[in-house]
Amino acid sequence: MKTAFLFPGQGAQTVGMGLQVAQAYPSAAQIFKRANEIVGYDLQKICFEGPEEKLNSTTISQPAIFAASAAFLEVLRTEPATSSLKPDVTAGLSLGEYTALYAAGAMSFEDALTLVQKRGTAMQAAADATIGSMVSIIGLEEQKVNELCEKAAEGQTLKAVNFNCPGQIVISGSKEACRRAEQLAAEFGAIKAIPLAVAGAFHTEMMSAAGEELRKAISNCKITCPADIKVIANVNVQYYQTSTEIAESLVKQLTSPILWQQCIEKLLADGCRKFYEIGPGKVLTGLMKRINRKADIVNISTIEAINELVKQMT
Repeated sequence: MKTAFLFPGQGAQTVGMGLQVAQAYPSAAQIFKRANEIVGYDLQKICFEGPEEKLNSTTISQPAIFAASAAFLEVLRTEPATSSLKPDVTAGLSLGEYTALYAAGAMSFEDALTLVQKRGTAMQAAADATIGSMVSIIGLEEQKVNELCEKAAEGQTLKAVNFNCPGQIVISGSKEACRRAEQLAAEFGAIKAIPLAVAGAFHTEMMSAAGEELRKAISNCKITCPADIKVIANVNVQYYQTSTEIAESLVKQLTSPILWQQCIEKLLADGCRKFYEIGPGKVLTGLMKRINRKADIVNISTIEAINELVKQMT
């Protein structure tokens, strides 16, 4: 029976995330301390106290989610009761792929957090230079979503970019095209069209400038392809084979669709039977229930969840 560690992406942040864990476990507190030193400001304070608007900004939410997820992971790694819990494979949703790579040993904490910080800053800059948005389409299959995008685009950028779970596909593109898609969605049979509170058209060519910035940052980082723990890539649903593949995929991710549902389906097909979502929120746990109702997933996003796991494994 294979085990997978899953890590959340942007949108999972909440004020107070990691606070109780850092208070209870020195290993988690140390992660936040190291994170502050790397990013050069009090990231811990924003995670623990907010304000919400600041935490939700792309430049801060990305390093904040990475740091909080790493803090939960560190507790699992260092507590005697849970230290034997090791994944056969890791996966992360978009931003979460950096945590997955760190968890698998592909990059150091410092390099991973530095990259995440650069990624957030570059994506915000690209968003400021373009006028983009994203909309979650509920209740449509891929073909219908593509037809909706085709009609609503009117020559502008608009495409399906996040394949989260059956009946939930996120589209991304110019603000006007997203607004048209929102209005037309019901015509195509959608149950709902929900505009997302994001800075721009993530995972489209409107993020190309961010990709170039990220490429430069990646060239300064040491990336190794993990030997013992597999990592599955969002962009092509394949396990990484080389460090070059990792570097290229992380850049491509900014302008390419995130195939989360397909990644989970592949992990299930390849024999993963136990999943742990590690980090703030329960987004991936919710998506898992929609992808495969019977999948065994444990959510590790609170002090209570960690304590319960420690108790079970003692």
